[in-house]
Amino acid sequence: MVDVVCIDTPELGDRSYLVHDGQVGVVVDAQRDTDRLTRAAALAGVRIAMVAETHLHNDYVSGGWDLSQQLGVPYLVAAEEDVTFDRRPVADGDEIPVSAGFTLRVVATPGHTPHHVSYVAVDHGRPVVACTGGSLLFGSVGRTDLLGADLATPLARAQYRSAHRLAALPGDVQVLPTHGFGSFCSVGATVLPSSGGPASNGPASTLAEQLAGNLVFRSGSEEAFATDLVAAFGEYPRYYHRMAERNRVGQAAPDLTPPPLLRAAQVQWLATGDTWVVDLRARGAFAARHLARTINVEADVPFTTYLGWLLPDDTPLVLLAENPKTVAAAQVDLARIGIDSLAGRYLGPLPPPVAPIGLGSYPVRTFADLDRALATPGHVALDVRRDEEWAQGHLDGAIHLPLHHLASHLDDLPPGRIWVHCAAGYRAGIAASLLARAGRQPVLVDGRFAPPDGR
Repeated sequence: MVDVVCIDTPELGDRSYLVHDGQVGVVVDAQRDTDRLTRAAALAGVRIAMVAETHLHNDYVSGGWDLSQQLGVPYLVAAEEDVTFDRRPVADGDEIPVSAGFTLRVVATPGHTPHHVSYVAVDHGRPVVACTGGSLLFGSVGRTDLLGADLATPLARAQYRSAHRLAALPGDVQVLPTHGFGSFCSVGATVLPSSGGPASNGPASTLAEQLAGNLVFRSGSEEAFATDLVAAFGEYPRYYHRMAERNRVGQAAPDLTPPPLLRAAQVQWLATGDTWVVDLRARGAFAARHLARTINVEADVPFTTYLGWLLPDDTPLVLLAENPKTVAAAQVDLARIGIDSLAGRYLGPLPPPVAPIGLGSYPVRTFADLDRALATPGHVALDVRRDEEWAQGHLDGAIHLPLHHLASHLDDLPPGRIWVHCAAGYRAGIAASLLARAGRQPVLVDGRFAPPDGR
């Protein structure tokens, strides 16, 4: 009987899978930290017989090639993909035996990328699982603009056809997407109660549930679907542009040796230059007391996405935390998106100030405080949510500047006290630290934003 082990990566909104029959299995869409996959196989008492890739990923560095090399097993990649490494090329209709009675069927599902494939696990002639990668997601589909705007609409049409091709599978087939749990590779998700929602760690949805609720099956026509899908695209993290090329050549396991341990004076000196000294503490603690010119990206689920989005290319990075485990976890997170080298780390309590740099702080307030402040001259509201969030409702008179555009538009902000908010406080914490680094006077509005009626 075919079974599935899900290896969840909520930091990137992705999942990897071990599909097995109790003895041998296949890893699909491996994350770069492959130890989680080999450990899952060991716990299940399963030998990994092959590694499969649905597509060349744009949102993370794949561990597929490295895992196949570690284990000496075939690496299944679409034959049409232009890659520089040896692989077992697969194409539409291929039936790949995994064990007696357990077969992988390859289904071409272009759309998210031009050469995307899905893998259907067939158990003694009966399809039971479909690993759909970035094609058919829970309630949604993968975005089609990652290779450029010119391909977005043609690939959206292909995405529609691919989903409807998968619809021919039996309704009880489990749908196991790689993206869609917070990943920017997904778009326009509709939450299905049966799936647990896009960010769920729960079981996979079935094809019947997707037929009943997925946007690709509710659209009136291929053309209408393509038009609506492309219109729904928002911006995606800047580092996505680098991932596919890295995956095209195959990536070795990252070196996770702890970076150099720095003294307080070294950290403070580096902070005066171009190095990003990133403080991983909670945003409230950072606001109360921090080293001047450091940046706060707290160690939480969105850490990887937002630091990867904001960090300028080739910028040295130092991490500051109270314990080594926090830095080690951040190092793994960053390696998943190809940030393999850290300039150093500082551990322990916040160091005392050393000239020429000192300590900084800024206030943390509520939305009620913000409402009162805006009645006073010299106070400005800055909303750092994304465009699509702003369009759903915002404060009258607020300045809108998405977080990922803030660093390049600091000079455009008016003088005075800048009250910065987002949807729940995480991005506002990053933005407030960037404003303080630039010598501005931020106020961190920490709380959940509810758009006023009619705005």
